[in-house]
Parts: sequence; C-alpha cells; structure tokens
Amino acid sequence: MDAAQLAFELGHPDQIKLTARSERLKRDPLSTVLRRRFNRGLTQPKPKSDLATQLASSPIVAIALETGEDSAALNEALRVTAGQILATLPAARLACLNVLKLGRITIDRTLDEHHNNMHIDRLVMLRHWASPLKLDDSRLSVHMLEAVDPAAAILAFCETNRVDHIIIGTGQGSRLRALLGSVSAKVAAEAGCSVTVVRPPRLASKQSRDGEKRDAMRSNRV
Repeated sequence: MDAAQLAFELGHPDQIKLTARSERLKRDPLSTVLRRRFNRGLTQPKPKSDLATQLASSPIVAIALETGEDSAALNEALRVTAGQILATLPAARLACLNVLKLGRITIDRTLDEHHNNMHIDRLVMLRHWASPLKLDDSRLSVHMLEAVDPAAAILAFCETNRVDHIIIGTGQGSRLRALLGSVSAKVAAEAGCSVTVVRPPRLASKQSRDGEKRDAMRSNRV
C-alpha cells in the first residue's frame, strides 16, 4: 500500500474491505509465535517496489456524477469514459462523487418530497451507476458531499485524497449547461491533477427526425 492509498483508507474507514484476520478474538499461542519467529528465514520476503512505481500502478480516479432524468445521457457518457480510463489502469481505484448542493439562505433538508433519505438514495444510485464497470469492492468507493459550492467540494475532496485524475461532465442542453458548466470549468481550471471533461453525445436521431420533417414540409409545398 502506498502513501496515497493509506491516506484514502484513513479518511474513509467505513469503506475498507476487512479480511478474515479481523474476526480473530484471541492471540496466537506462544508456541505458534516462537515457531513463526525462529522460522522466519525459511520464507524469503517479496521484494518491495519503489514508491514511484507503487504510485504509478495504483492511482485514484474520481468521477463526479449528477442525478435526475436530464443527466442520464451525460452519466452514460461518463461511464464509457471511466471504463476506457480504468482499462489502462488495472490497479486504479474509482471514487464516485455526488454533491448535494446546499442553499445559502434556505433551510436544507435531508429528505426529499417522498420522505426518502437523499443521502442513502444517492449512494445507492452511485453504486448502481458503477455496477456495469464490474469493479471489486476494494477498487470502488462512493461519496456524498454537501456544499454550497459543488466545485469547491470536489476540489477539496480530490486534494485531501490525493486524487490522480478527475472525470467530470458538462451539459449539452441549456439546463444542464447552467447546472454543470461553471462547476466543470472551475474544476478543470483549479485542479492539481489531470481532468477529463465529458460532454454527452448529440442527439443524432432527433436531428435526423427534424431533417425528415423539414424535407416533408418542402415536398408538400411543391
């Protein structure tokens, strides 16, 4: 485990995958301890790679996701991009982020209009989004952030956890652009690591249908 991974584990102890050793309630007997101590020379320890090699082989990738029906196309494009990047980094860990934007004046609520806990719902959404990537639990973590400034929250998370690469989306339509444009721009401008900004694909099918309608209208005029 390298320094970046250790810092990440210490910051998120609830997401550490425990081994069978964590269930042990008693110490080994003295005879076992002595046998292990005096037989140490029988097994040669594996050589440790240098820190630079470890850091290069186990980077942390953070991806910021949105909720809502109008963000479905963008989140799909983000998943494709994440899959492509992770394919080149087989030891990388993916941290999925969602930011609950807080109001500056209004009273913030943790329940939605259906009285469901928004934190739990969004954490479930993040895991559901990541399921097609088929990552082991040790390589995936999900995080709900609360902030008045979403971009600042993402930047702070990535700096604290020594993230190596950020994947963030920007809107295609006017509504998504208003919600995400300034966030992605600030993250790309101020992040201390690599940033990939993803835009949802254009709706080619809709453009095709619009073209067919225009052609039909011209034919009717003739």
